Amino acid sequence: MILDGNGIKQEILNDLKNEVIFLTEKPKLVVIQIGNDEASNVYIKQKVKMCDYIGYNYEHIKLDSSVSTEDVLDVIDKLNHDNDVNGILVQMPLPNHIDTSLVQNAVLPEKDVDGLSLLNSGMLMHNKDGLYPCTPLGVMEILKRYEISLMSKNVTIVGRSNLVGKPLALLMLNEGATVTICHSKTKNLEEFTKNADILVVATGKKHLITKDMVKDGATIIDVGITKVDGKLYGDVDFDSVKDKVKYITPVPGGVGPMTVAMLAMNVLKAYKIQRSK
Repeated sequence: MILDGNGIKQEILNDLKNEVIFLTEKPKLVVIQIGNDEASNVYIKQKVKMCDYIGYNYEHIKLDSSVSTEDVLDVIDKLNHDNDVNGILVQMPLPNHIDTSLVQNAVLPEKDVDGLSLLNSGMLMHNKDGLYPCTPLGVMEILKRYEISLMSKNVTIVGRSNLVGKPLALLMLNEGATVTICHSKTKNLEEFTKNADILVVATGKKHLITKDMVKDGATIIDVGITKVDGKLYGDVDFDSVKDKVKYITPVPGGVGPMTVAMLAMNVLKAYKIQRSK
């Protein structure tokens, strides 16, 4: 069965729209963009479309690629003190001269809708409620909507990034899974992938996972995306794998749409956290 991220995304956005329509003060998301990265421009358009559809207020702050870390921190500080702003997202990647860690941790934890600050990471580590990264949340939401249990399952995650692999491992551990994380230094990768009831791949390497590397009846979550000659590919060789497994996400149309949907949920969650204080 193909796991339809687009369909779930639309259901989530509809639910949020129906909730937001009754709010007298609308949640506000601010996206800070540094430079003019082509991929970032595409992602930001998706965020604008999402905000327009739900009814969120939205602001796009675009800074020159030569801006200093200090200047970016000044912008964030003003937004932190603006009670009308509920969510702050700094669009990645940042230019090499910008201190990414400093910038990410300058955002107030309750406005950190990307879930990348050290405090929110710590909340996840201790299984406390917080704002978590959107892509791992999207994976969890797909599994939840299709009633795919994690309890006592062997999960292999290929990729150890702070954005996907590590936070997803914690989310899955908290749901009772036995989690193995593989990465570029892992020897005999197929030994781990073949043992997985649920295999998550997030490397950005086209068709890294082939039919002989997966277990019969497994669930495959393909987070990776690579563009070759104008066409998008996942980390999994979808055509060769799809008939061997029970569930699989397509690329595009699987995890990607869920990332936007989870951002939308995080914005409303941040709004509620701030209103409760």
